[in-house]
Amino acid sequence: MTRRFTRILTAVAATSTLTLAASGANAETWRYAFEEAIDEVQGVFAQKFKEEVEANSDHTVQLFPYGTLGESADTMEQAQAGILQFVDQSPGFTGSLIPEAQVFFVPYLLPQDTETLGEFFRTSKAINEMFPELYAEQGLELLTMFPEGEVCMTTQEPVSSPEDLNEVKFRVMTNPLLVESYKSFGATPTPLPWGEVYGALQTGIIQGQENPMFFIESTKMYEVTEVITCAGHNNFTTAVMANKDFYDGLSEDDQQVIQNATEVAFDHIIDYQKGLHDESIEKITAAKPDMQVNVLSEEERQPFVDAGEQVEATFLEMTGDGGQRILDQLKADLDAVTD
Repeated sequence: MTRRFTRILTAVAATSTLTLAASGANAETWRYAFEEAIDEVQGVFAQKFKEEVEANSDHTVQLFPYGTLGESADTMEQAQAGILQFVDQSPGFTGSLIPEAQVFFVPYLLPQDTETLGEFFRTSKAINEMFPELYAEQGLELLTMFPEGEVCMTTQEPVSSPEDLNEVKFRVMTNPLLVESYKSFGATPTPLPWGEVYGALQTGIIQGQENPMFFIESTKMYEVTEVITCAGHNNFTTAVMANKDFYDGLSEDDQQVIQNATEVAFDHIIDYQKGLHDESIEKITAAKPDMQVNVLSEEERQPFVDAGEQVEATFLEMTGDGGQRILDQLKADLDAVTD
C-alpha cells in the first residue's frame, strides 16, 4: 500500500466521521478542500461559496483548508474519487492531468490589473467554454477560475536580471512548464511540496520561491528570505471544481444553487483583492523593516519577457494543436478586455 493511498484512506475515515457528526439533521453535507488557509484568498472564496449555498438550500458545506486532508495531489485524488465534492486547485498542480492548463504559466501572458483580470476570467471563452471540456475528461466539473494576485519572487540576493538567478535553487510547483520558465530565467528549478518550502529556505536547501504577495506575507516567507522582486511575469490562477459524477447527479435546482454561489463568490473575491497586494507589502515591511521590495522597470523586465517567448514555444511543443487553440483563444479573450 502506498503512503499516498494510506493518506487517502485516512482522509476518507476522517471526513466520514465529520460528515456523520454534521449530518444528523441533514444528509446533504458537501465537502470542499482548498490549497490555502481559511483566511487567505481561496479560503475567503470558499467561505462566501459556503455562505451562499447554505443560505439558498438545505445543504451544508464543510471546508477543509490546506493540510487538513494532505497535499494538493491528495485532495485532487479525493475529488476525482468522489470523497470530496469540491476542490480548489491551481492549474500548476493539475498540469499533469490537463497539460493545456499550464498555459497560465506562460510568462507575461496575463495582465496584473485586478479589474481587467476579473473581466477576463468572467468573460473568457477559453476558460468558460474550452477548459470545461478538458476538465470533464478527468471527471471534474470546472465551476470557475479566478486570479489570486501578481506573483513575486523571494530570494536571498537582489534580482534585476536573469543573470542574478544563475544557479539559484528556486522552488517551483511540480509543473513542467513552470520548471521550464525558471530554467529560461536562469535559475535551477527545484520542485517541492509546499509544506517543505519554509524549512528548505531556512536551511539553504533552496534560495528562492514565488507566490502572490498576500501568501508571502501570511506564510511568513519574508522571515527566511531577504529580497522580494516583482517582475510582472505572472498572476497566480486557481480553479474551483466539483466531482463530475456528483454534479451531474444533482437536481437542476441544486446545480443552479452551485452556479449562483460560484458567481457570487467570484465577484466577492475580485473585490476582496483590490489593494491586497499593497496592503501585504505594508505588513511585510512593518514586520521586517530591512526587507527589500523591488519592482523591476520595463527595461529590467525585458530579458525576462524575451525568455518567456521560449516558454510559450515549449508550451506548444507539450500540448500540440490543442494547446495552440487554447493559447490563441486566451489571447483573443485578453485583447477583448484590454482594447
